[in-house]
Amino acid sequence: MKAASPPPFETHVVDNQPPEFAPRDLWADDAALREGVAREGAAAFAGRIAAYGAVAGGEQYALSFDAHRDKPRLRTHDRYGHRIDTVEFHPNYHRIMQAAIEHGVAGLSWAERGAGSHVARAALSYLHHQVEPGTSCPLTMTHAAVPVLRHAPALREWAEKVAACRYDARDVAIADKPGVTLGMGMTEKQGGSDVRANTTRATPTADGEYRLVGHKWFFSAPMCDGFLVLAQSAGGLGCFLMPRRLPDGSRNAFRLMRLKDKLGDWSNASSEVEFVDALAWRVGEEGRGIATILEMVMLTRLDCMLGSSAQMRMALAHALHHAAHRRAFGRALIEQPLMRNVLADLALEAEAALALSLRVARAVDAGGRGDAQEAAFARIATAIGKYWICKRSPAFVNEAQECLGGAGYVEESILPRLYRQAPLNSIWEGSGNIQCLDVLRALSREPETGIALLAELESAQGLHPAYDAALVALKRALAPGGSDEAGARVLAERLALALQASVLLRTGSPAAEAFCVSRLGGGHGLAFGTLASDTDCGALIERARASGAA
Repeated sequence: MKAASPPPFETHVVDNQPPEFAPRDLWADDAALREGVAREGAAAFAGRIAAYGAVAGGEQYALSFDAHRDKPRLRTHDRYGHRIDTVEFHPNYHRIMQAAIEHGVAGLSWAERGAGSHVARAALSYLHHQVEPGTSCPLTMTHAAVPVLRHAPALREWAEKVAACRYDARDVAIADKPGVTLGMGMTEKQGGSDVRANTTRATPTADGEYRLVGHKWFFSAPMCDGFLVLAQSAGGLGCFLMPRRLPDGSRNAFRLMRLKDKLGDWSNASSEVEFVDALAWRVGEEGRGIATILEMVMLTRLDCMLGSSAQMRMALAHALHHAAHRRAFGRALIEQPLMRNVLADLALEAEAALALSLRVARAVDAGGRGDAQEAAFARIATAIGKYWICKRSPAFVNEAQECLGGAGYVEESILPRLYRQAPLNSIWEGSGNIQCLDVLRALSREPETGIALLAELESAQGLHPAYDAALVALKRALAPGGSDEAGARVLAERLALALQASVLLRTGSPAAEAFCVSRLGGGHGLAFGTLASDTDCGALIERARASGAA
């Protein structure tokens, strides 16, 4: 039989397309991150962070696509009819979790208790979230649970196994595991953010344990080894640790009802759950559940800031990569004046978001070691930063998609995943209104937070006229009676912009001038790409492409 002839012609030659984005070194490519880690006191950890930057931009990036596309599946029963309540993940999910935990994304702060460890872990979280944000959910909750668990000396083993930086995906009792992961269950159908409306009951037993009966409407990462749960007890709302497996290895008495069908965050399972006399141990005093859990919430809110900053950075990196290699109308996109304005504006926003996030991480670090002013600053700055940075992320990612055009809207690119993910951090751990009301609450009930906030803002006084003018207006707004509930978003936004500007100014960032003029000066448009015509866009773009990589 005669072989078929090859086609007589090809329809076209593929050109004017950028090369593959990855693998790349996310640490070497990011000057703002390297400078921020050194500035905020974590230079001693630079080698460890750099090592994960290469892993995240290489193997983790490649693994993330299947982990994201192949969503977790709930199996309530085995084939014989036994209740098993298990969630199956793509194998890449577990490989990603293992690498992240072994590099310290969840446990470095607790494994290394010296100065700078929280900043170093924040940098690791930022690198990780750029490539696989779904797994950031259990990693964040595992990290943030440790201070809460330390309120209960009997639960020390749990905290120690977080600090071990070991991942074990098996569904067995923690005595048989070298490391653990932790989730949480707070919100219920009738209450949402109003957790005081929770109806789940915690009843003490004769041996000092508790039994839980009730439900949770959002129960994140249900395959974790244990969960911090809010429930009503005789003394009021309390915090409890509920293990997945009992000490004897048997299943605890809770049921996974279904997995949430979510807009994004596809690699992570979120569930609805019912407790049917589930065993739990009290953490903190009865009636002090919210106060107990607040330490965890501050850390998870910080990770929301870091996560949104990371999404901005990854979206920017893709926009820069595309614009450097794609030509239109006779020139590379990155050479076209209006595109340069857009890219420079995005670079400005991304650097400011990271700078404030790392500054808050340093405050958390110092506050945990006894610095009362830094602790007070962390308390209010997490709410401010969480509101504003998370609010900016969806518009930012969409603008980066526009830089790629249609190529940024197809799944072979990571940008659709980032766009679906972008709204999550503004919703999780309290949506925008909750953050802004928390700012007002802190200012009115915890005066030390206002003192620390003003001290931080005044540290950049005199460094830029637009900043000084903004500071005068903010002082009026912070005075008694200067702001009310209806204006809380305006206040939080202005505070966030001023805090970002103060970090950039005090550290001498090349981005400081353009940020103050565009964000505080009032003479710019609201869309990205509206920087003043005399802005040195080239310098901002080259700074964002710090390694010189194309």
